[in-house]
Amino acid sequence: MSVIRLFGVASILLLAQTTLPAIAQEPAAPGAAAPAPATPKAATPPAAAPAAAAINTRPLPPKQVPWSFDGPFGTFDRGSLQRGFQIYKDVCSACHALDHIAFRNLAEPGGPGFSPEQAKALAASYRVPAGPNEQGQTVDANGQPLTRPATPADYFPPPFPNEQSSRASNNGALPPDLSLIVKARDGHSDYVYSILTGFGQQPPANEKIGAGRFYNPYFRGHQIAMPPPLMDGSVMYVDGTMPTLDQESRDVVTFLTWASDPKMEERKRTGFNVMIFLFVFTGLLYFSYQRVWYGKH
Repeated sequence: MSVIRLFGVASILLLAQTTLPAIAQEPAAPGAAAPAPATPKAATPPAAAPAAAAINTRPLPPKQVPWSFDGPFGTFDRGSLQRGFQIYKDVCSACHALDHIAFRNLAEPGGPGFSPEQAKALAASYRVPAGPNEQGQTVDANGQPLTRPATPADYFPPPFPNEQSSRASNNGALPPDLSLIVKARDGHSDYVYSILTGFGQQPPANEKIGAGRFYNPYFRGHQIAMPPPLMDGSVMYVDGTMPTLDQESRDVVTFLTWASDPKMEERKRTGFNVMIFLFVFTGLLYFSYQRVWYGKH
């Protein structure tokens, strides 16, 4: 019996050794997903180098300058207006137009305070396009347009005949008209002053200044096509004022502020008078009510 029992145990062990590997290697049932082959773990890439710091080209906020014309009762300094006109005439007019100002405006109330004779003499120093002559010609013998001395009724002539010639003379840039520049820019008078006094600084090491451009942190993008227009001694003031960069900038900004709003002083006076009228009128209405209607309804 023991021999038979041992033979049975050995048969069972032999059967287990032949069937278990087959079960372990049995293919998956139809429709079942095959196990995905093991993939080696990807190597961790090296840490990327830190990106270069973004270049900040936001313009600096304009400098805060006290102006005589600020506030509801502010007025223009006549001396500063006349000096500012001298800077425009001697420096700025070489590139920038003053399209909306006529010579007669220089002698009007609220303006620089020139006399009508002075405005007439200034106008005569400019040449403006002339109409056809008696023969109906509009050009001279050399093919150049006919011109005549300006009169007080004429507007300041532009420095260039058209946009193309203006860009050709300014490295592709178009100098803006200055008659409305103060109103057309955020920051107004402070902005223009900041631009004029913002040259001469060294740009940060990570800012590249393009060819034909100048660094100015108060200008959008920090690069401006206009070279520094003013410096100490740019003009010799006829009234003997010291022509420092700060003084020249203040004077020309005062003049350009007036050019942007020639009726500013008149407008402020009118507004003040209207406020006085409304105050008095309100008082009369109140006392009329007290006298006529109070307690009767």
